Amino acid sequence: MPRFIDPTPRLRDSFLEAVAEFRADRDYPPSWFVGDVDPPALTSPEAFEAYVARVLGERSAAGARDGFVPMTTLWWADGERFLGRMAIRHRLIPALEEIGGHIGYDVRPSARRQGHATAMLAAALPIARSLGLRQVLVMCDRTNTASRRVIEANGGRLIDITELKRRYWVPTTAS
Repeated sequence: MPRFIDPTPRLRDSFLEAVAEFRADRDYPPSWFVGDVDPPALTSPEAFEAYVARVLGERSAAGARDGFVPMTTLWWADGERFLGRMAIRHRLIPALEEIGGHIGYDVRPSARRQGHATAMLAAALPIARSLGLRQVLVMCDRTNTASRRVIEANGGRLIDITELKRRYWVPTTAS
């Protein structure tokens, strides 16, 4: 049964297979997180361990990179299979209010249309609540109907539609 886990070197092979799937996907451009994987981590087990340590370290202000806010990244996995990732940003800055929001998620192409994104967002809301967030800003591309449905299924209330994004407030507790 799929669940969130902390990023771990144990899932390296499956994670790298997913990165390859994201890059080969012609329907959607790869998410920013695919480009954010340290290039040496794609070929070196030791560098992959360092990448995982960096991602885990970003949960604190001290570990956040310049221009980033602290964020909790979790992997959605079923046993040893990496299915997707979720990033919960602990606070907003102006750039995230426009593009990004509190929560970003990605499901590997071979696992899409199986309910994972909806389940991931539902599972992320109590975590966001534990970080002190009563509601989270979640957004999707204007034309991403699947992501719009995921957000709305989790209680998203449309704020507005910008040139690029549909922006929603999602409560972190059941209404």
